[in-house]
Amino acid sequence: QVQLVESGGGLVQAGGSLRLSCAASGRTFSSYAMGWFRQAPGKEREFVAAIGRSDSSTYYANSVKGRFTISRDNAKNTVYLQMNSLKTEDTAVYYCAAQLGFNGQYDYWGQGTQVTVSS
Repeated sequence: QVQLVESGGGLVQAGGSLRLSCAASGRTFSSYAMGWFRQAPGKEREFVAAIGRSDSSTYYANSVKGRFTISRDNAKNTVYLQMNSLKTEDTAVYYCAAQLGFNGQYDYWGQGTQVTVSS
């Protein structure tokens, strides 16, 4: 079992920055890949970014590429999402997720943290 707890969300003006954190517990953190997803009101959940087990590989949605950076600290069992140049369309609940296997499916999810970007 893996427990994930997100933090760092809040209200920010367009053009500003936020850093989300996701603290994991329950299994060896370095043994699973991590991802960030988001869901805006009335929309389906969408992929934002992912990072491999060794943090050498990262992936981003086109909509956030160049503005968001995913990173992980295996010693702290934490994954981060640094969000810069925020836009109003980035407003959503952000979720972190853990992928234990290698089939592309995420097995565990956090409860989410709200990010609101005002104009």
